[in-house]
Amino acid sequence: MNTNPTEPISESSILIIVGTNRKNSMSRHIAGYYYGILQQLGVSGEILDLSGLPPDFVTTALYENTGKNPEFNRYKEVVERAKKMVFIVPEYNNSYPGVLKAFIDGLSYPSGLANKKIALVGLSANHQGGALALSHLNDIFSYLNSNTLALRVKLAQIRNYWKEGTLDNDLYNTLLRQQAQQLIDF
Repeated sequence: MNTNPTEPISESSILIIVGTNRKNSMSRHIAGYYYGILQQLGVSGEILDLSGLPPDFVTTALYENTGKNPEFNRYKEVVERAKKMVFIVPEYNNSYPGVLKAFIDGLSYPSGLANKKIALVGLSANHQGGALALSHLNDIFSYLNSNTLALRVKLAQIRNYWKEGTLDNDLYNTLLRQQAQQLIDF
């Protein structure tokens, strides 16, 4: 499991992106869980955790500073080499985290995410499972010419079902496994 953007991702690996920069987030736990599902299905995965982004990347790596932050560039290169990705996205204020939008904005335009195959997993403390967050994010990926799987897994009331490093919800486990298999076959 690669969480270090300095190491290259293999062509066959699926990149799992933790969609928040919050340290030790629930999204990070779910990313590790998804990684385990990929292993069970015989596919390698890599985790890219946005909590390791340089704290000043919005001012040192975007717009007129594109390409000038070597630490951010390593993250960018990992994403741009990946063919298939899973975004684990927490719901923040009825959408997705701003750091994820800033990260996407820092990727090469228009080709950074073009023709990538993407799966979306949302999680929330409420009953919606990040549905609106995933809808907003899907609009962005559509605009960037990415190919997003139709099956968007929504993990509602996530803290009620995350117990000792595992998801204690049969439906959630079934949906995550189905989505992972669909992404493999995509």
